[in-house]
Amino acid sequence: MSGRQAPARPPATVVAIDLGGTAMKGGIATAAGELEHTESRPTEREAGPEAVLERVGAFAAALIAARDGVAAVGVAVPGLVDEAAGVARASVNLGWHDVPLRRRLEERLGLPVAVAHDVRAAARAEAATGAARGCRDWLLVTLGTGVGAAVTLGGRPYVGVHGTAGELGHLVVDPAGPACACGARGCVEAIASAPALERRYAELGATRVTARAVVARAARGEPAAARAWGEAVGALAAGLAAYAVVMDPERIVIGGGLAEAGDALLTPLAGALAARLTFTAAPPVVAAELGAEAGCHGAAIAAREAVA
Repeated sequence: MSGRQAPARPPATVVAIDLGGTAMKGGIATAAGELEHTESRPTEREAGPEAVLERVGAFAAALIAARDGVAAVGVAVPGLVDEAAGVARASVNLGWHDVPLRRRLEERLGLPVAVAHDVRAAARAEAATGAARGCRDWLLVTLGTGVGAAVTLGGRPYVGVHGTAGELGHLVVDPAGPACACGARGCVEAIASAPALERRYAELGATRVTARAVVARAARGEPAAARAWGEAVGALAAGLAAYAVVMDPERIVIGGGLAEAGDALLTPLAGALAARLTFTAAPPVVAAELGAEAGCHGAAIAAREAVA
């Protein structure tokens, strides 16, 4: 034996899909790390769990057909995900329970498939090239159809014994609060997600509009919008304060659709978080840098690892 190491395999071209409760985003991640042929399709979860799985498979197949030499597929999935087994254990926004996603997609596509937790995938991407570069102990929170989170400790994703670590969206901050899809009441997600914000605004006597519109109206000082937005920010701050007390992170990164509110979110959130931390300094709260592409970039990382 010569003792020589085999040359490093060049990065593979892979298909990456970020599956959300409202839409699925996908593209072809080139060897250079760029996303091409990016597209967004509605998830259409109202059609049922099996229909969503069919749509994911069709989307992946279309992306594979668009480019020669695709080596693998990565899919980032919301909810509780067993990444090692490739199983979506519980994705409440999709109606999925113990779905063998990797097996089903590999049977259809004929390529290796990596299944990743959506927010952990985004966190890996933000750590590699985004807002968490150089951080070892930090938290990513995504605000959209749901409230997701991913814990990074010592530079590595922390998943816990059952793979559920970091589910900040299902931390109860108001036991008398609204019902959550998980079965509890007053979870962060039931108050601070986009659908929760829209619902609360309507409950206050206003016409139901999008979460983005509620944020814009709150910025203009409309009382009902300002109240609904304030309650959402307060619930999120309460959840983050509990996390900060226990974990003492060096940074909290905020992503997802509602993070597009920018300073209208980050400024009051940082203030509310600091007000709740009476004996320790509040960690910096910053915006994610990779935006809507973070989940796809993270799915691509997982897909490349599947064929490394």
